[in-house]
Amino acid sequence: MHFSPVTNSHMRGLNKVSLIGNLGADPDYQQLDGNIAVAKLTLATTEAYKDRNGQPQYNTEWHTVVLWRSLADLAHKYLQKGSLVYIEGKLKTRHYDDKDGNRRYVTEIVAEQLIMLDRKVDTGASELP
Repeated sequence: MHFSPVTNSHMRGLNKVSLIGNLGADPDYQQLDGNIAVAKLTLATTEAYKDRNGQPQYNTEWHTVVLWRSLADLAHKYLQKGSLVYIEGKLKTRHYDDKDGNRRYVTEIVAEQLIMLDRKVDTGASELP
């Protein structure tokens, strides 16, 4: 068998993010023009470790997650502050100019999959999909 080195400068890349965390607030849900649903989540992921004295330490990272269409509807209907979720998606960076004319960059996770890891207590049988 002969393997040649990859020389194609247009090689496919991989942009994949997997997170398990809790919502820091209720989803921010909107209907855009054309009835396109979008929801933003603030997701906390916490890592636990022990310091050199054996004391537990916690490090929390906050992530902004954007969900579109049916995922946004799902988040709006079933998620609330504190909900535990698995999110899979990709990193996306966008920019805007603030009121002072300074360019600002925002990196978000655009969700492609959402799995609810806890159940909403008040979900009735009539609300199940």
